[in-house]
Amino acid sequence: MQKSVKHLVTLAMFATMSMVIFVLEAQIPVPIPIPGIKLGLANIITLFVLQKYRVWDALAVLTMRILLGSLFTGTLVSCFYSFSGGLLCLFGMALLCHFLHRKHLWFISVCGAILHNIGQILAAMLVMQTTQVIWYLPFLLLSGCITGCFTGLAAAFLVRHWERTKKKRQITS
Repeated sequence: MQKSVKHLVTLAMFATMSMVIFVLEAQIPVPIPIPGIKLGLANIITLFVLQKYRVWDALAVLTMRILLGSLFTGTLVSCFYSFSGGLLCLFGMALLCHFLHRKHLWFISVCGAILHNIGQILAAMLVMQTTQVIWYLPFLLLSGCITGCFTGLAAAFLVRHWERTKKKRQITS
């Protein structure tokens, strides 16, 4: 019983960190005036949870981040886009994590960013009932590759730091 409570509290902490990053990132003006382009820094937490816990835990963190983050930023309209991209991204990264070693976290993140952008475009095509939004895809993919690489490297650093501090705590215990 105590372990499940600790696990739930840990996931709530990760969801909160992810949401705070999401809300702060929403305040950063993007220099490129293309809808959907952003840094995706909250994905660092999602990728970390995906590495250290289960897929369903990462899904819970992602879902809470999107719901609460959209509510707090006043962008509930974009919630559908975020869910479409986020779910495709998460399950694609989960599949890649299963086959690739942790050293390739940057690559997993880039693939996740690409899948996120594809999910967003598919959602936009569905909502707007037009295929014209597909012209945004090359720009989204380019920015996704750049930001995905950065978030993947940051997640890899976070995983390494987590493991080092965990080893130090075990030594001192």
